[in-house]
Amino acid sequence: MNKTHLPPAILLMGPTASGKTALAVQLAQALNGEIISVDSALVFKGMDIGTAKPSLDERGGVAHHLIDILDPSESFSTGEFRTQALVLMADMVARGKRPILVGGTMLYFNALTQGLAQLPPANADVRAQLEAQLAKEGHLAVHARLAEIDPRAAARIHPNDPQRVQRALEVYEITGRSLSDFFADSAQDDALPYQIQKYIIAPRDRHVLHAIIAKRFHAMLEKGFLEEVAHLYQRGDLHDKLPAIRAVGYREAWAYFQGDYDLPTMTEKSIIATRQLAKRQFTWLRRETDAKVFETGQLNLCDCVLNAIKAN
Repeated sequence: MNKTHLPPAILLMGPTASGKTALAVQLAQALNGEIISVDSALVFKGMDIGTAKPSLDERGGVAHHLIDILDPSESFSTGEFRTQALVLMADMVARGKRPILVGGTMLYFNALTQGLAQLPPANADVRAQLEAQLAKEGHLAVHARLAEIDPRAAARIHPNDPQRVQRALEVYEITGRSLSDFFADSAQDDALPYQIQKYIIAPRDRHVLHAIIAKRFHAMLEKGFLEEVAHLYQRGDLHDKLPAIRAVGYREAWAYFQGDYDLPTMTEKSIIATRQLAKRQFTWLRRETDAKVFETGQLNLCDCVLNAIKAN
């Protein structure tokens, strides 16, 4: 089938705090669309303020999917995202709706469009050895080892992301093959049955984004972010190794409640961590060479994107 005859699906990507959520709602209202969240933190219930989860009013009557589907004690893999997103997209198209996927978890976008490698299951013994190595040598040394084994994976994975570094090393220890080799083998012949249209929204000046990030975090504190984390902390069944608690801002606030930081230090570290997240997102976004780029806050942004969509 010719690509232009496939149903369209919009991928709206960008760094954190760039204005994706509001734009996605406007696009969905104009295009009879529904939104699929591409955000690894929005899946968790009770984590609203620190994730900037859109309120019901902010959703503008548009159906949002993959939001509030899990308890923070649970986990949500990249594979689960891809499976659920594809089911949702097919259902939307069948109902005459346009799928609009919006978020900043670039690994999810990549898995959706590129497929997933069939990796070996986790090995508890190997993982324990890698944990011990991380504790003894530190994350930089562990990342350096990955760079020797699999330079392509090391270039993709930040040294401050020990979970993914360890997983890449674990795959190598179990199979003797690099993670990048598995991904190369996973290139799929069956392309997605959609006309994928990619759009990026981001500030042209990083300093503008840094200012927005700082302002937004202070606003989160005023809205009750610490009270939100205190509720999670007091449950007693959650810990800082869970994906939910490792989310940016929550990890730092958790450390605050453990007595590791005072309030000014926690605030500073949260803002810095959010900037680092945005930097990693920009690194991913630079690879999206087939995406049209729009600037955060530009005049008539929604109309500009709609015109680009119609011209596709």
